[in-house]
Amino acid sequence: MKKPIICAALMGAVLLTREPAPQAVPVRGLPAKLHEVALNTGPDSSCGLATAGFRTAKYLPEEWHQRHYAQYHDAFADRDGSERCRRQARSLAAATAALAQRTQEEATALVGQRLQDLHFWKSELQKEIQDLAAETELLAAQKVRLERALDATEVPYSIATDNLQCRERRQPPDLVRDQVEVELLKEAELIRNIQELLKRTLMQAVNQMQLNRDHKQICEMDWSDKVETYNIDEKCGRYNNESTNIQFHPGSAKFEESASTPETWAKFSHDNIYRAERERLASVNLRSLIDNILHDVAEDLRMQCALVDEAFAKRCEEMEDAKHKLEHHLKKTLTEIGDQESNIASLKQAIKDKEAPMKVAQTRLYDRSFRPNVDLCRDAAQFRLISEVEELTESIESLKKKLQESEQSLRNLEDTRMNLEKEIAVKANSIFIDRQKCMAHRTRYPGVLKLAGYQ
Repeated sequence: MKKPIICAALMGAVLLTREPAPQAVPVRGLPAKLHEVALNTGPDSSCGLATAGFRTAKYLPEEWHQRHYAQYHDAFADRDGSERCRRQARSLAAATAALAQRTQEEATALVGQRLQDLHFWKSELQKEIQDLAAETELLAAQKVRLERALDATEVPYSIATDNLQCRERRQPPDLVRDQVEVELLKEAELIRNIQELLKRTLMQAVNQMQLNRDHKQICEMDWSDKVETYNIDEKCGRYNNESTNIQFHPGSAKFEESASTPETWAKFSHDNIYRAERERLASVNLRSLIDNILHDVAEDLRMQCALVDEAFAKRCEEMEDAKHKLEHHLKKTLTEIGDQESNIASLKQAIKDKEAPMKVAQTRLYDRSFRPNVDLCRDAAQFRLISEVEELTESIESLKKKLQESEQSLRNLEDTRMNLEKEIAVKANSIFIDRQKCMAHRTRYPGVLKLAGYQ
């Protein structure tokens, strides 16, 4: 009677329509079966019996009940395993959903942080690019100033060389190496040195501008990569589970061999900005140097120009003074020549005036030499006539000697006059060259603003 009761209990348990309450203890496997399905081996079994007809393959009621019990047990075990599998599946699905949500949120947060890093470096690169572009424009303006200043030095150099060439046309003895020539030579040498300095500085400016453009291009390429990466990461950050433009990419979950690390990535942009900043600071220093050079060049040229002009003015004043003195001496010499000519005329007249007394005295002596006999006497009259002739002869000789001296003095005065006139002409030529040629040409000397490259 026990078997039907057990079967009824099992059937009651199996035929439950409600889902059993979840267990409070962890689900474990079912215990091993404690019974075996009875085989047709009992005393009442027909197995092996010499029975006839249809009773040969039939089961006993106990076997029928045991078979159903085994089926009930298997169904219960399968349902219990299925329930346990469903619970595990729900738990796993919830856990994987939470994990997927969490990892997606973490990835989105990291992409957002990456966007902030990209924005930072993109902004730094953009600022450096703008600073380099502005600095290059300022350096280009300084380069233009250098070119203008270099062109402006051609005028002072041509003036200095023209002054030296013009002063070579001075005549001796004014063809001297005076202070004006010394200052002009200094000016020409100064201008040549300044031109060499400006050419070297101009070459430095050109090279620095090229370096600025090269580093600007490097920063622009890096900035362009950052912008493209920012757009990609921004698009990736907007992806979600409801996005319509998402799809499977099985081969994308890998690291590229050429991929950089965050450290090398940041260091690359940092080094680009550092090198660009270094070149920008070098460009700033070069601009300051160019400004100082142009200021000093303009001051030095104007200072040397003032020294040359001062030397010209002083030299012209000296030559004017010398010319005035020469003209004063010439005036006195001409006066003396006139006086000497009058003196010579007087001497000639005096000599001519002595001819009549000489004739009278000699005629008297000649006529008295015909006195007869004893009347040819050496009387006082005879002695006086002879002494008169001698005195007249001496007077004439003295006058002739003085006439010769006066004529020689007149010739000397004429030579002096010619020399003075020649010297005055030389001085006038030198003054004309220095004042009308050189100093007039120097009025075209450029001003400080032009020499500094502002015009």
